[in-house]
Amino acid sequence: MNVVNAVLPPMQQAMEFFGAPEEGPFVMVNLLKFKPKAEYADGSDAHLSGREAYARYGAEVAKLVEALGGRIHYSGEVTGLMIGEVEELWDMVALAEYPSLAAFREMAMSPEMAAIEHHRKAGLAGQLNIKTRPLE
Repeated sequence: MNVVNAVLPPMQQAMEFFGAPEEGPFVMVNLLKFKPKAEYADGSDAHLSGREAYARYGAEVAKLVEALGGRIHYSGEVTGLMIGEVEELWDMVALAEYPSLAAFREMAMSPEMAAIEHHRKAGLAGQLNIKTRPLE
């Protein structure tokens, strides 16, 4: 298995994700890897860690998720790996529930998301976003 963290999806991957059939509510598993130091495009807030920059994004995105009828189920620090092997562990895991793919797309494309995205980019070295749906 090849694992590649990314900050943004390639266009083809995003088109396939958002072009998938609607399946109702889902939970996004976010595996997050932070930069040691925040890297804002304008050079501001260089004293922040990547984790601190991402926390700014996280606080605001939680409000957006809740406004569309979703919720953050869990977020926590990665502290170990029992089974498997990766070159480097992720720093944090977050589980966010969305009512639908359409709602997620609306949030992702919103002006509110655009206004906070710079914190995400400043703080993240990479991530995996894994869409899951409840078992029937």
